[in-house]
Amino acid sequence: MESIQSIKQRFEIIGQDPKLNRALEKAMQVAPTDISVLVTGESGVGKEAIPKIIHALSHRKHAKYIAVNCGAIPEGTIDSELFGHEKGAFTGATQTRSGYFEVADGGTIFLDEVGELPLTTQVRLLRVLENGEFLKVGSSQVQKTDVRIVAATNVNMFEAIKKERFREDLYYRLSTIEINIPPLRERSEDIHLLFRKFASDFSQKYKMPTIRLDDQAVSLLIKYRWPGNIRQLRNIAEQISVLEENRTITAATLSGYLPNNTSRNLPAVVSNSKSDSDFSNEREILYKVLFDMKGDLNDLKKLTMELLKNNDSQKVQKDNENLIRKIYGNEDEEDIDTEQETQEESNMKLLHLPEPKQEDASYIQDSYEDKYHFAEEIQEEETLSLQEKEVELIKKSLERNRGKRKAAASELGISERTLYRKIKQYDL
Repeated sequence: MESIQSIKQRFEIIGQDPKLNRALEKAMQVAPTDISVLVTGESGVGKEAIPKIIHALSHRKHAKYIAVNCGAIPEGTIDSELFGHEKGAFTGATQTRSGYFEVADGGTIFLDEVGELPLTTQVRLLRVLENGEFLKVGSSQVQKTDVRIVAATNVNMFEAIKKERFREDLYYRLSTIEINIPPLRERSEDIHLLFRKFASDFSQKYKMPTIRLDDQAVSLLIKYRWPGNIRQLRNIAEQISVLEENRTITAATLSGYLPNNTSRNLPAVVSNSKSDSDFSNEREILYKVLFDMKGDLNDLKKLTMELLKNNDSQKVQKDNENLIRKIYGNEDEEDIDTEQETQEESNMKLLHLPEPKQEDASYIQDSYEDKYHFAEEIQEEETLSLQEKEVELIKKSLERNRGKRKAAASELGISERTLYRKIKQYDL
């Protein structure tokens, strides 16, 4: 069995971090078996090196090795890419095509960004892992394949399972052995080694002297958190190699290439529970308001029917007072908006009765006693319109209250603004 150092040299892996060494040891130990492996770690840490090591040290090393970026394949074609399709299976399928699982039979498939797989494809992949069977798109014939699967992801799989974006049974099938690659910020002793390696590579590539960091620049390099990990470090080494004329790099020069979030670049967890809760509370309040409005409308309908059918005028009038008080509360008449005015007008038109006024009990009693006479008038004068009756009520109220609009409006059960508008409308 090869040593860790020889593996590092063979696959150009740089670093002496214990976590990195442990990940390489696990890859070397699992390679001779056919166990499925899941490689986890942040984007840019170099996860693609692990499946290459596993394949190279396995008995499948002479068969095909195929790397598939699951996040780069459109959802509508990924089943065809992985499992193949029959001619005519979909628009554009002009001939039968073999998928990666058929082509790599006997070899290894590396599924990068496996957390991005659609749920329907996850079901197909689970079947391959369980019994090595798959179906081409548009085919009913079951095919067998003998493929070693190594998957990688930078997604928090437990969060994805919780949100039902990834199947739990598939996760446990893929992660028989899980290998985690540590982020660069946890490998502080390796950061300068990697930078020097990249600087040397770019000096040879671009045929120019190698850049070097002074002590303060090295300190700044190590303290930076490197959210993009090795990929970001390599890019910065290339930028400095190409752009800087002075080959000795100071901390001030280096800081110009680093984003300004060095001290605040901490992982942040944003919870959606609060916003979801707020939305739920607003929805419940809206439902309650709508149900209350529906109840008020039903009460108004009931009150109207009782007025038309019931002989107990006092009970109807009392119910009318309670209903209006329930809807509008104790607000001043001047503060009632246009919608409330419209409702008041509707009440007056439906009921044909003025709202009671405590200080004028005699008039209220006369109105009650005169109820049947009012009904007889409607029957006798069928041509009398509702508008004429409304004008008549307004005139009588104004005369009774000696032209005082506020008192007349109170007697009619409407706001003063509504009464004023009616006076102008009917030119009274």
